[in-house]
Amino acid sequence: MTNQVVIRMAKDLKKASTKNDAPIWARMAEYALKPSIARRHINLNRIGQLTKDKDTVVFPGKVLGTGDIDHKITLCSFSISNAAATKILEKGGKVVSFSDLIEKNPTGKGVVLLG
Repeated sequence: MTNQVVIRMAKDLKKASTKNDAPIWARMAEYALKPSIARRHINLNRIGQLTKDKDTVVFPGKVLGTGDIDHKITLCSFSISNAAATKILEKGGKVVSFSDLIEKNPTGKGVVLLG
């Protein structure tokens, strides 16, 4: 059974996709509705390898705190460990919600989708 919060988030993502002609938000809505067993995990070390300074990153899964990141990023994910959030904030980065990210980047331009 899917959590009501997740269903609401998926509905908001689909609405943002249609309103702003941004397929990235529709794709995120699809990922949100997948069963939790099918969701991915990524370590902070891997995010550091795949991104550069001041990137805005979306990951449809859980971000784990293994490893370190050596630059600032703005991260939005379905779930994040306390260790990962702390490390991102220590480097001057941000952890934001989907609604904040959509408000700031309605068309999805400049947003890196990992996964």
